[in-house]
Amino acid sequence: MERFVRTVDKLNLWVGHSFAWTILILTFGGAYEVFVRYLLRAPTTWAFDMSYMMYGALFLMAGAYTLSRNGHVRGDVIYRLWPPRVQATVDLVLYLLFLVPGCAALLYSGWNFAARSWRQWEVSIYSPAGMPVYPMKTLIPIAGFLLVLQGTAEICRCLLCLRDGRWPPRLHDVEELETAILHEKEAMRARGETVR
Repeated sequence: MERFVRTVDKLNLWVGHSFAWTILILTFGGAYEVFVRYLLRAPTTWAFDMSYMMYGALFLMAGAYTLSRNGHVRGDVIYRLWPPRVQATVDLVLYLLFLVPGCAALLYSGWNFAARSWRQWEVSIYSPAGMPVYPMKTLIPIAGFLLVLQGTAEICRCLLCLRDGRWPPRLHDVEELETAILHEKEAMRARGETVR
C-alpha cells in the first residue's frame, strides 16, 4: 500500500511540475500581447484563447498534484488539534462521501464531453483565429482520472495512519515560506534557543 501511495505521489509530482511551465507560457504570451497591442498597435488574434486555455490546463492538472501535497484549502483550526487517527477517520469519511464520487463524475462526464468535442473537431466560437478546443477538453477526463488515482492514494494514506497512528510521509518539493518559518522556530525551541 505504501508503494502505491508513493508511486501515485511521484506521478502527480511529475504532472504538476510539467504543467507548471504553463505559467511561463502565460507570462510571455501576456507580455508579448501587451507589447504588440499598446506599442505596435497590432493586437494578436490568439492571445486571449491562449491565456484561458493555458490557465484552464494549469487549473485542471494542478488538482491531483495539490491533493498529493495536502495543499487544498482546509478549515484546520480544530482539525490540526486532533490526534492523527481522528484526522485520518474524518479524512477517510470525507474522501469516500465527496471526493471519490465527485472525481468519478468528473471522469465520466469529462470523457463524454471530450469525445463529443473530438468528433466535431470543435473550435472556439469566441476566437477570430478559430482555436481548437478539443485538446483542452481532453484534459478534463485526464484530470478526473488523476484525481481518482490520487484520491485512492489518499484513502490508502488514511488507512495507513489508522493502522500506525501516524501519517505516512509525503513527498516534499516546495514549501510555503510560512511553513518554513514555523519549522525553523520549532527547531530553535528544540535546541533551547529564544524564539522571537
